[in-house]
Amino acid sequence: MKLHDLLKGLDIVSVTGDLNIDITNIAYDSRKVEENTLFICIKGFNSDGHKYIESAIKKGAKAFLVQEDINIEGYTFIKVEDTRASMANVADNFYNNPSKELGVIGVTGTNGKTSITTFLSEILSLNNKKVGLVGTIKIFDGDKEVESSSTTPESIDLQKYFRNMLDNGCDYCAMEVSSHSLVLNRVDETEFKLGIFTNLTPDHLDFHKDLEDYRNAKEKLFYKTTKANIINIDDEGGAKIYENIKSLNTPCYTYGIDNKADFMAKDIKIDASGVSYTLVTPTYEEEMFVPVPGKFTVYNTLAVIAACYMLNIPKEIVKEGLGKTKGVAGRFETITNDKGISVIVDYAHTPDALENILNTAKGFAKSNIITVFGCGGDRDTTKRPLMGAIAQRLSDICIVTSDNPRTEDPKLIIEDILKGLDKNKENYRVVVDRREAIKEAIEMAQKDDIVIIAGKGHENYQILGKVKHHFDDKEIALEFLNNK
Repeated sequence: MKLHDLLKGLDIVSVTGDLNIDITNIAYDSRKVEENTLFICIKGFNSDGHKYIESAIKKGAKAFLVQEDINIEGYTFIKVEDTRASMANVADNFYNNPSKELGVIGVTGTNGKTSITTFLSEILSLNNKKVGLVGTIKIFDGDKEVESSSTTPESIDLQKYFRNMLDNGCDYCAMEVSSHSLVLNRVDETEFKLGIFTNLTPDHLDFHKDLEDYRNAKEKLFYKTTKANIINIDDEGGAKIYENIKSLNTPCYTYGIDNKADFMAKDIKIDASGVSYTLVTPTYEEEMFVPVPGKFTVYNTLAVIAACYMLNIPKEIVKEGLGKTKGVAGRFETITNDKGISVIVDYAHTPDALENILNTAKGFAKSNIITVFGCGGDRDTTKRPLMGAIAQRLSDICIVTSDNPRTEDPKLIIEDILKGLDKNKENYRVVVDRREAIKEAIEMAQKDDIVIIAGKGHENYQILGKVKHHFDDKEIALEFLNNK
């Protein structure tokens, strides 16, 4: 592709060099530079791409997108105000605007994104549609699965995945859209067919200045949609977003339990086997059953049903897909055992998510609830005491431990958590080593007890410092169950 074609739509400050050269690769990581590359110099949080120009030249880069005044004879430099924002435009041009051909369904909110995208993928596949997936756990391009390194990839990677999905015969992409990706321009130039909002609870307040800033970031998604927006009207953040976007040209629909909505659930029943309810839509009612327990499942499936309704998926297919789902790895996932103990692993790492899973467990608990949890390091510190208070209030025993401490001292993270606990109650203990904490929970558990291991879910690693070490809550729980 000619360089000048790659730059269509960009606000260019200045150019030195030839815009008529051929570009066969684009990259923002100097390690991925090859012959005839346009290298995009991003000023990130930890590094500055402008410092890698010489390295990129040695590997074959011929042109550079920069936001500093740089001129090296024999190479082309295009200066823009913001290379990160411009990168999304370049990527969309390079991969020939793939999201315009692919039915991209974007899901944003604090909790529920992975479950919703998984349910959607299962139902659409039942309807003989091929579905790509972009999310916290994995990326599937219609042919290959890769483990995700972030909820939403950088724009170059994202547009490449979209193009691969089309090349591999995908009709849709079910995609988790993080607040970071919306603020950092990763999804700029992406055209979403549908946008779904789940809920808003305190999270990522190390990145966003406050909850309003966090909500405003999420709201950006709903100005990028073409067919419909689908909003949880029971959620306070959702209600505010709905008020802001309801007059847009893109139609807006609501779902909920407590407030009148376009898609509602009534006569809800929740037990250990799952949830059942009467679905109310604009045109029909239907009895639903989903084998994933929890009130959050009702909300997640309402969002999915609304999306399928907009896509004209037959209600029989929707009911079948939700009725036989196996749920999501690490989301209220039960560890099968013969000890009469319910052991549940969940990704809950926010106050709201932790409260949801513990309330769900209390709904069918026959005996004690023992909760093992911690909080991640180098992340939002404000939620730590909140999660401590929730775990203590809703558990018979809570064991405070380490999560992914990263570069923080695990003991200091735990001290933050303990600020939310009532020290006069004796229903908590501290076990810094996560493996030992899981061991202690399993060993103390008796028949009919429920052990909740929260925070890491599907993750099979623990981050100590900047290094990932193999660590799987499910494996460790099963090991101690087998030895019990």
